[in-house]
Amino acid sequence: MSDVAADRAVGAGAEPDAAGARPSPISASAADRAIVRQSPERAGGADDDAEPPDVESSALVAMPISRESLLMPVTVCVRVMERLDGIEDSADRQRRPAYTDRVPSRRARLVSPAQSELKDALAALRDEFELPDGFPAEVNAEAEHAASTVSVEPAEPALADLRGIPFLTIDPAGSTDLDQAMHLERTDDGGGILHYAIADVPAFVAFGGAVDAEARRRGQTIYTPDGRIPLHPAVLSEDAASLLPDQDRRAYVWRFELDAGARPVATTLTRGVIRSRAQWSYVDAQAALDRGDAPDTVCHLVWFGDERARREIERGGASLNLPEIRVVTSAAGYALEADDGVPLEDANAQVSLLTGMAAAEIMIAGKVGILRTMPPASDEDITTFRAQTVGFGLPWREGVAYGEYLNDLPRTPTGRAIREHAAGLFRGAGYAAFDGELPELTLQAAIAAPYAHVTAPLRRLVDRWALLVCDALANGRDVPGEIRASLAEIPEAMERTSRVASQVDGAAVERVAAAVLASRQGEEFDAVILRRRENGARVALSDPPLETVVPGVDAEPGSTVRIRLVSVDVARGRSEFTRA
Repeated sequence: MSDVAADRAVGAGAEPDAAGARPSPISASAADRAIVRQSPERAGGADDDAEPPDVESSALVAMPISRESLLMPVTVCVRVMERLDGIEDSADRQRRPAYTDRVPSRRARLVSPAQSELKDALAALRDEFELPDGFPAEVNAEAEHAASTVSVEPAEPALADLRGIPFLTIDPAGSTDLDQAMHLERTDDGGGILHYAIADVPAFVAFGGAVDAEARRRGQTIYTPDGRIPLHPAVLSEDAASLLPDQDRRAYVWRFELDAGARPVATTLTRGVIRSRAQWSYVDAQAALDRGDAPDTVCHLVWFGDERARREIERGGASLNLPEIRVVTSAAGYALEADDGVPLEDANAQVSLLTGMAAAEIMIAGKVGILRTMPPASDEDITTFRAQTVGFGLPWREGVAYGEYLNDLPRTPTGRAIREHAAGLFRGAGYAAFDGELPELTLQAAIAAPYAHVTAPLRRLVDRWALLVCDALANGRDVPGEIRASLAEIPEAMERTSRVASQVDGAAVERVAAAVLASRQGEEFDAVILRRRENGARVALSDPPLETVVPGVDAEPGSTVRIRLVSVDVARGRSEFTRA
């Protein structure tokens, strides 16, 4: 799964899910996918891993790209919130049909000559944002050395032999940078035992070395439709440190004893060697589940995801479940398509959420670490939102939990508009490093609990620090001095690089959208009003699946209007509409 996916679920800058946000290079030759967002997190954390963008922008709205979307064929997914910070959104599974029963998504295809112009426009993004091209020679050399010399022998005194646990991975198709592997079994008392393995990146990245310095500069993997700018060299992120199947790999393994409600009653963290038995894609795992021949771990995830979603609502957490848009890349060019994902992604995301919450508890108890935080919505904002729901005709009644209300909203234009307004309740996701004294804010409000990013170390810098802190604290050791001394640097590095990632994501999706629309100037489209603006409205189109701002539109959110495409500028990523 992905922490980024988990983060997207709650809304905090994906989880790079989100804030946060879910998914290797995006190109015709690469088997990868990235997530871009068009509407305002499954936030919190993952994999991840985004805060609601400025929905008042006049351009098409984009969401942070996350490794969560790595798919084959290569795709860029415009997915909802990093779960208000970077985690995969908890979808209402009961209302979803079996994945294999769904009708194909509608696509808007990109044709020449717009494709050639788009290729140049996307390439220009790298220069515009000064994105690095490859790694310095000394970084590659150090990474190669680590890949060939770091031991994966469980005979090492500090490593437990956990190869007997039949782990598996579930990721977007074609993924090669596998941060997480899991095994879930049920127990006679109705509960379960969950093992969740996280790639042991610290074993390969020496503090103070060339790889460490470059990773601190990059902060996180950045995804674009035509490629990615990875946090670590591929020899580590796609090979030696990746939890690939049928390979002995180093990992931090979280073990959770769960009660019948999937609540953790005992938690341990062990550094060891694992061996994944199989690599599943979300689509294949969901199809196996629907056929009834999925492995036990996949089957048990349904129970786990349902129970954890209930616990989320009980504690006051929420997921917006906004729609996903994909920019699909193939030999024929780019296309936009709408997609709901598969239900298993939501259950899978809950694993990262649980782990991030456990990590936060450990660090808070030890009074040292780094948290993913988000302030709660103000009373004024909540009152305003309640009034808005009354105006929409679907009031949020007293006594109904916020998450439950959002979960029960219908899949209608009005329900969509309410979710868009709800995104405004969760803003200000960030990181808080501390040593000795707890930060004033320890809560991730969308998750309604303290939370930390610890499940995507191949793609996000902060996870390496948090893992090292948790490993020391959970096993009764002092946190190493070099970790304590550098903790304060990490929030700035993450926030700086998250801004760049968000800007790149936004610019990329705007260019792709403009290219998709290039041959349709003068056409009229049906659009749903999502939010009024001072001089117009933010609207959602269904064909192609886009969101944009149209001046001069004055209509109630949830209503449908007719708009006309006036002009397109692919190089600048501009698509101008007016009311028809």
